[in-house]
Amino acid sequence: MTIYSVYIITNKKNGVLYIGVTKRLKTRIYQHKNKVHKSTFSARYNLNRLVYFENFEIKEDALKRERQMKKWNRDWKIELIEKSNSSWKDLHLDL
Repeated sequence: MTIYSVYIITNKKNGVLYIGVTKRLKTRIYQHKNKVHKSTFSARYNLNRLVYFENFEIKEDALKRERQMKKWNRDWKIELIEKSNSSWKDLHLDL
């Protein structure tokens, strides 16, 4: 079974936020951390800390959630992160 993940990465607590979706979260975070795609938003802002993710079994559900979260204001995104990760710990080691 394929799992689709919606995730938020940043460079520091209360820093720039990026929301993405992937079916290979561990691989995708590795790419962000190593700036594999050098011209991307995440590479330009050094976004390499996974601070939030949600998993979905259905791709369309993950894409819908990503679109929903991207429309949110910044305060809502920060509140979501802090509910489950109040210290803004890099969660990539827990994958």
